Amino acid sequence: MKKVLLLVFILVSSLSFAQKSVFELKPSQSMSITGKGSGQDAAINPYSASDCIAVIKNIGKNKFTIRIQKKGEIIKTIIILPKSTKKIVLKKEEELYLDSILKSKADVTFEKDENSYL
Repeated sequence: MKKVLLLVFILVSSLSFAQKSVFELKPSQSMSITGKGSGQDAAINPYSASDCIAVIKNIGKNKFTIRIQKKGEIIKTIIILPKSTKKIVLKKEEELYLDSILKSKADVTFEKDENSYL
């Protein structure tokens, strides 16, 4: 019984942690991170059915840009400097892109937006 309870606890705990992905961008590369549909996303966003928070860390040596789009229209563009982190509220139908002129490296994590309701 204790083993079953431990297994259930581990399973439930793992569901509450953020989804994390690391991306290496080649020079002049643009990468869709979310919003292109099932099987085409570069990162799994477990909160795609509602608003969520995207945490983007620049873990490389060069700056890169994140771009938020909705239905093909650019909503926001943000520069991420080396060794910096940005938290972005990503609305349900918005797409997240990483754009880089130089070689870059990004750590992208998705978190549940506690202010969003399904």
